[in-house]
Amino acid sequence: MTAEPISDLSARAREIFRLVVEEYLSSGQPVGSKTLSGEGGVNLSPASIRSVLSELEGLGMLAAPHTSAGRLPTERGLRMFVDGIMQVAEPSAEEQRAIERQLGTPGPIEQALETTSAILSDLSGAAGMVMVPHRDPRLAQVSIVQLDSARALVVLVGQDGQVENRVIGLPQGTSPAALEMASNYITHHLAGRTLAEAEKRISAEIASGRSALDEAGRELVERGIAVWSEDAARRPVLIVRGQAKLLDEAALGDIERVRSLIDDLESKRDIADLLDSARRADAARIFIGAENRLFALTGSSVIAAPYRDREGRVVGVLGVIGPTRLNYARVVPMVDFTARSLGKRIG
Repeated sequence: MTAEPISDLSARAREIFRLVVEEYLSSGQPVGSKTLSGEGGVNLSPASIRSVLSELEGLGMLAAPHTSAGRLPTERGLRMFVDGIMQVAEPSAEEQRAIERQLGTPGPIEQALETTSAILSDLSGAAGMVMVPHRDPRLAQVSIVQLDSARALVVLVGQDGQVENRVIGLPQGTSPAALEMASNYITHHLAGRTLAEAEKRISAEIASGRSALDEAGRELVERGIAVWSEDAARRPVLIVRGQAKLLDEAALGDIERVRSLIDDLESKRDIADLLDSARRADAARIFIGAENRLFALTGSSVIAAPYRDREGRVVGVLGVIGPTRLNYARVVPMVDFTARSLGKRIG
């Protein structure tokens, strides 16, 4: 079945469809003819309204969950509403000030990302998500400090001042001299390179026998490389806040759907891949229900927008996830505004 374009509907059908969708997004409940003919509704009899509702249902835009119930928009209908009817409303001045004030608080960028995810959740009533920008700082210094006979702490200092600590296992019998030699080798020969560049050069030098490391030092450096690479691959790329808001009254009747969605959020990888597909968008993108295979069973929607640094480069994506009855007209511009505000914070 192919739904007609919104522009092909009569003015009466278009208006009734708009009212059904807006009422559903507000209440989460099916909308009946009596509601539509009430105060603020359309100036038609309930019988005439029912006739139009049946027409819209036949076009695949509305559905009736039960024989005697009202109608609610299908995912196809929601897409038509979002693309052809919805009128967005910019965040209020108070909301804009609140977003900018919270993101303007001094602190590390990681704190700003956490704050952004919480802001999105609070303002949307859904779960907020921020994909952490890929950062590959250039090394300034590397220190290896022995913790005990089996472990050492590797301290990586980037040229931007960022510090990362990682614990590695030590080869049996590793001496303090080997630790010092490995630290000096990495710092003196690889400073100014990214971890990826450092890994490539270290591997090449060790493989060719050109490194000045002894056998113990080579094993230590190679073991460190393996830990660094594994750590980077497993590092969470997504910050999610507000999962509990997915458990509203409407969701309690379909708890398995919500449990499946929360499992998806916990795994993060598939959600991160979905957000990453919004990187090339000029503004917020909307994914509704089964339009994306990830939500074919959970009936959820995602609104996502890229955020850029001051030079206009996309460094990450943020958004919200919730039921398909999200208030799209309010949430879409709020996501866009938050993306712009975070971009100013990142610099």
